[in-house]
Amino acid sequence: MRNEKKITRLCVCALMTAVVFLGNYLRVTIPISLGGVTSFTLANIFCALSGILLGPALGFVSAGLGSALYDMTNPAYVMDAPFTFFTKGMYGLVAGLVLYLVFRSARDRYVPQLAATSCAAVAYGVVYLIKNYFYNAMVLSKLTEPVQCWAYVAAKVPATLVNGAIAIVFTPILGVAIARALHKNNLDRLLEK
Repeated sequence: MRNEKKITRLCVCALMTAVVFLGNYLRVTIPISLGGVTSFTLANIFCALSGILLGPALGFVSAGLGSALYDMTNPAYVMDAPFTFFTKGMYGLVAGLVLYLVFRSARDRYVPQLAATSCAAVAYGVVYLIKNYFYNAMVLSKLTEPVQCWAYVAAKVPATLVNGAIAIVFTPILGVAIARALHKNNLDRLLEK
C-alpha cells in the first residue's frame, strides 16, 4: 500500500505540473509602457490547487515546475524561468503549508481552502513584486533610480491583484469539488503521505 501511495502522489504531481503548464496558456497579455508586458492568467488557480491537493512539498514542485516549463517555451519569459520556479512554487508551498498544518482535519472544506489560497496569493504577490523591483527593473531594465523601479512595480500591481483575486475565488471551489470526489471514491487516502 505504501508504494501505491507514492506512485499515486507522483502521478498526481506530474498531472498537476501539466495542468499548471497548460494553465499558463490561459492568459491575456497586455503591453505596458514601463516593463514591457503584463498578463492576466488562470495559472495561479492551478498553482494553489497543487498545494491543496498534494501538500507543501509536491505542491511546490508541481506549481514551480509547470510554470517554469511554460517560461522556457516562451522566448519573452525564458530568462525568468528560474525565478518563476521559486515564486510560483511558493504559491503551492504556502497553500499546502496553511492547509495541511493549520487546518489538518478540515482540508475538504471551503473556508480552510479559501484561507490557504488567500495566504498563497498574498505571499506570491509580495515575492513577485520584490522580484520585479530588484531583478526585472534594476538588472534587466537597468533602471537606476528608485522612483523608476517603483513605477515599474506599480505597472505590474493591477494584474497581480486580479490574478490573485481570481485564484482566491476559483481555487477553493475546484479544491472542494475535487476533495469531495476523491473522498466519495475512497481515493483521498492515496494522496496522503
